[in-house]
Amino acid sequence: MKRTVMLVLVIIMSFSVYAKDRIELVESIPIETSLDNKDIRNTSEVWIEMINSAKKTLDFGEFYISHKEGEALGPILNAVYAAADRGILVRFIVDGNMYKTYPETADKLNEHENISVHVYDLNAITGGVLHAKYFIVDEKEIFLGSQNFDWRALKHIHELGIRIENKKLVLFYAELFELDWQLSAEDADSEHILANIVQREELESFKVKNTEHGKINLTPTASNPKIIFNTANWDESNLVRLIGSAENSIRIQLLSYSPLSRKELYETLDLSLRKAAARGVRIEMILSDWNFYSPRIEYIKSLHAIPNIEVKFSTIPEASEGYIGYARVEHCKIMVIDEKEFWLGTSNWSKSYFHNGRNLGIIVKNDKLAKRVSQIFLKSWNSEYCQPVELGKSYKRKIITE
Repeated sequence: MKRTVMLVLVIIMSFSVYAKDRIELVESIPIETSLDNKDIRNTSEVWIEMINSAKKTLDFGEFYISHKEGEALGPILNAVYAAADRGILVRFIVDGNMYKTYPETADKLNEHENISVHVYDLNAITGGVLHAKYFIVDEKEIFLGSQNFDWRALKHIHELGIRIENKKLVLFYAELFELDWQLSAEDADSEHILANIVQREELESFKVKNTEHGKINLTPTASNPKIIFNTANWDESNLVRLIGSAENSIRIQLLSYSPLSRKELYETLDLSLRKAAARGVRIEMILSDWNFYSPRIEYIKSLHAIPNIEVKFSTIPEASEGYIGYARVEHCKIMVIDEKEFWLGTSNWSKSYFHNGRNLGIIVKNDKLAKRVSQIFLKSWNSEYCQPVELGKSYKRKIITE
C-alpha cells in the first residue's frame, strides 16, 4: 500500500513540475563592470539551453546577426547548426537595412541544411525596420528582450530579457512571426497579405498560476498597428495605459528617448510622463550616453526639469581590451510601475519604433518579479555609471561607430 501511495505521489509531483510555466529574467552584463546580478543567469547560457532543448522548430526574428570569430556568439551559432543537423527546422528573419551591414553570417546560415533565412524589407512596407529581438522554441517557449543577435550584446552591452514558457502566450508571438515570414518572402504580395489581416480589438492577456513566482498576469505587446492582429495589444497604447495607472512610482531604463521625430513633435509618451509627474508620481529614468546631441538633449533636459522627474545618463566605461564600436552602452528597455508590474520590450522610445517598425514586448503583473526588475534598475541608478542630467552642461556627442 505504501509503495502504491508513493508511486502516486511521484506521478503527481512529476506532472506538477512538467506543467509549471517558466518565467525567467535574463541579463547581459558588460564585462569589467559591477552590474552583475548573481541570481540572474546570463544570456549566452540561457540561449544555448533553449536552442539545445528544441524538438521540432526554432524561429528567430532578429534585427541583425553580428558574429566575430572567437567571440561570444560562436557557441550559440554552433548550437543552431547542431540543432539543424539533428533535424530541427530553423528559420531566421533579419532586417533588410541591417542585412546590408551584416550579410556574412546570415548568408552562411541560409546555406546550411534545415536553415532558412528571410531578409525583411519592412521599410518598403511600413517605413520601418524589424527591430525585434526574439526567438521561439517549438511554438511553446519564447525569449525576447533588448539583446540583439550580436556578440557585443553578450559581453559588452547592458541588456535585460525574459524567457517565458507558456504555449498560449507564445502563440500570440508565433502568429506575428508567421505574418513576418510571409511578408519577408522574395515573392511576397505585401498589399494582398496586409489586406487580409483579420484584426481583433479585444486585449489578449493570460493568467498564469502554476509558477515559482505565484500568480502572474501576462499581456503580450507588439508594434506597429499595420502588422499586428490585436490592436488592443499595441505597445504604445499599453505603455500609455501603464503610465496612467501609476500611483507612486515609475522607473524607466532605455537606450534612447526622443519626443522629436523627423521634425515632428511626438508627445504621446512624453505627455503621459508629464501628466503622471503632475499628479505626484515619482519618475526615475536611465538613458544611455548615446543621446548627447541636439535637439534631443534639450528635450530630455526639459523632462528632467519637471518636479517629480529625475533623469540620469548611463556611461559604461571602455573595456581594457580597447574601444569597441556600437558597444559599452546601456541598452535595457524596461518600465516598472509601482513595483507591481513591468513592461519589458525591444523598443526605444521614439515614434518610429511604435508606428513603423516591428517590435515586441511583454507586460508582467506580479509583485515579486516587478520588485526584482526594480532592484535591477536601482543597481544601475545607484552605480558609478549613472549621473543626473545637468541642465547647464553642454554634452558632447559620443562616437559610437567602429
